[in-house]
Amino acid sequence: MTPDIQPFSVDIPQSQLDDLAQRLAATRWPDELPGVGWSRGVPVGYLKELAEYWRTGFDWRAQEAALNAHPQFVTTIDGQRLHFLHVRSPEAGATPLVLLHGWPGGVTDFLDVLGPLSDPRSHGGDPADAFHLVIPSLPGFGFSTPLAGPGMNAAKMAGLLVRLLALLGYESYGVQGYDTGAWVGPEIGKQDPSRVLGVHLNGMLTFPIGAEGEFDELPEADQRRWESMQNFNDGYLQCNSKRPQTVTYGLHDSPAGQLAWIVEKFKEYTLPEDGLPEDSVDRDRMLANIALYWFTGTAGSAAQIYYEETSAADWTGDSSSPVQSPVPVGVLMSAHDVTIRRWAERDHHIVHWTTLDHGGHFLSMEAPASLIDDVRLFFRKLR
Repeated sequence: MTPDIQPFSVDIPQSQLDDLAQRLAATRWPDELPGVGWSRGVPVGYLKELAEYWRTGFDWRAQEAALNAHPQFVTTIDGQRLHFLHVRSPEAGATPLVLLHGWPGGVTDFLDVLGPLSDPRSHGGDPADAFHLVIPSLPGFGFSTPLAGPGMNAAKMAGLLVRLLALLGYESYGVQGYDTGAWVGPEIGKQDPSRVLGVHLNGMLTFPIGAEGEFDELPEADQRRWESMQNFNDGYLQCNSKRPQTVTYGLHDSPAGQLAWIVEKFKEYTLPEDGLPEDSVDRDRMLANIALYWFTGTAGSAAQIYYEETSAADWTGDSSSPVQSPVPVGVLMSAHDVTIRRWAERDHHIVHWTTLDHGGHFLSMEAPASLIDDVRLFFRKLR
């Protein structure tokens, strides 16, 4: 380590846990229309039960210990505080790999994959597939706060992480990301092509650019994916991208509000669609993620990336194809994802593509074995 990088451990004061319990107990619950289920948002009965479990059954200290079982550090680059886990493999020849979370996620998303990726020998795998892992809290998320200022878009985040990897002394490395991480990951490849071995993505979004013929003979499955994107309930996206500060007040002051805001995404983004979120993601893991937003007070700062990438963007309507980075890209599509392969190949140097018949948006928690297998396969091709 260097003097610029300091050890870190999570230690939420007991007073904050007590405050959370008091706020949950004092929640003012609203009425709801009868018989509407999840169609208009999170049902009161479901959220009441989950909030009570958060208050009386959930063990934050156990989740804190799970995080602190892995080496963590903080540093500051260009005025931006960065928190990250740094899990070194016991295999000397391991490949460095950055894992990038999304919204509404955090470093807790990857706890189930850290052991198998960093130490495959101990998990029934090939030691040649080992990775040294760097798992940052993206700026504005978790302990990578406060934001140094406006303008923290995907490209700026990528620039900070490129410098972090240089500070750690890695001469080459790979990247894996989903959701927000699927925005930031390719930017890292563009900014550091001589050192980035490859970029592996899931939860990747692709869009038409108005080019002639881009919808011609689009496969039926891709037509359904595009229809799903157009019909998607993007209420949260509109709030985050247009008025992130205003929506923050309710989320920052009410743990029940923060709980509802995020648990709805776990409901909508996981499979089966008619199941409850905890049918796909462990309830304690889900609450660990939500608690991290609550304790760090990052409902607003984590939403800023949407503003930077949408409302503040300069949409020129240019229908020319983007200039591709030479960095190889691999895509893992879950059964929930809406990635259009033709458009992905237009934008990226795709060398690997896997389509799953299962899994939702949060693969590292829903189907960690599938994610681990595909990451290994992609980087095995590049070695």
